Amino acid sequence: MTKRIGFFTRLLDDAPPAERYRLALAQVVEAERVGFDAAWVAQHHFNGDEGGLPSPFVFLASAAAATSRIRLGTGIVTLPMDEPIRVAEDAAVLDHLSGGRLELGLGAGGTPSSFAPFGLDSEQRGPIYGAKVETLRRALRGEDLGAGNRLYPPAGNLDARVWQATFSAAGGERAGAAGDGLLLSRTQPRPKDAPDASLAALQLPIVEAYLGALPTGIAPRILASRSVFVADDRDEARRLAETGLRRVAAHFAASGHIILGDTLDDLLRTFDSHVGTPEEVAESLARDETLQHASEVSVQVHSIDPPHSFILRSIELFATRVAPALGWRESARLALARAI
Repeated sequence: MTKRIGFFTRLLDDAPPAERYRLALAQVVEAERVGFDAAWVAQHHFNGDEGGLPSPFVFLASAAAATSRIRLGTGIVTLPMDEPIRVAEDAAVLDHLSGGRLELGLGAGGTPSSFAPFGLDSEQRGPIYGAKVETLRRALRGEDLGAGNRLYPPAGNLDARVWQATFSAAGGERAGAAGDGLLLSRTQPRPKDAPDASLAALQLPIVEAYLGALPTGIAPRILASRSVFVADDRDEARRLAETGLRRVAAHFAASGHIILGDTLDDLLRTFDSHVGTPEEVAESLARDETLQHASEVSVQVHSIDPPHSFILRSIELFATRVAPALGWRESARLALARAI
């Protein structure tokens, strides 16, 4: 089944901020060169080890200037911490600058400590998010925002390119009822009574709730993000994966993840990571039941976060060998033959 493929970065290269942004931009350019359909970035405030980008629209404007075809997505804007009309304005400007390439992903945010500096209680992020989504949608639809004011520049059909991220079936139902796309995470904390639960066991109920709530006539848009690191050499891939995963294991345990053991394979299973040669990664992804329902798969190297050159190679190998092996893309040879 053909799928759109995306590249996702949290901009966590081991470098100062300006160099992180330069490297991430080079990764987006490479993703476009080898045939990816979309590039996604996350928004995180304050903690450079959690995520390197508080201002996704600024970065994506730079990416728009450096590319011509690849779609540019926010995965996600943490809307409770933003002013929704300003988000709509920035999104509309970026969409015009990029030639209509923006995909607008939204979410409630998951880092409790980030809410206090904005004067917010993280326990109230759900209701705050719901209210701000409604204001944002009114702006994108060109409705009166008060005193006869309407969004400028107009957002065109950007309202039809909104995605919502969630960890819950209720969130899937909300996204479906709105006719939005559904963003599924690369991993999720397991319930304490089911530490060995597969990612599919957690995400398929979300997909079912989403599809059940989707209005008649609206095509489903389901993006599944996955941690994927592809390398030419199996041992090198596993060595770099172990370095990265051990670095973050303690942090993940503190935030609710149950670590399933101390071997590398235990860590790969804990963090739902697909690592190895193109053949190994394709085989691993083929076993992921959630991906059967996805219209788009977006791959990221986090939490492995290998050096930049390995990220570029992983991007190329995924597009040219893994995706075609799974039937998500034409092989490079067939695509070349069609072009000739």
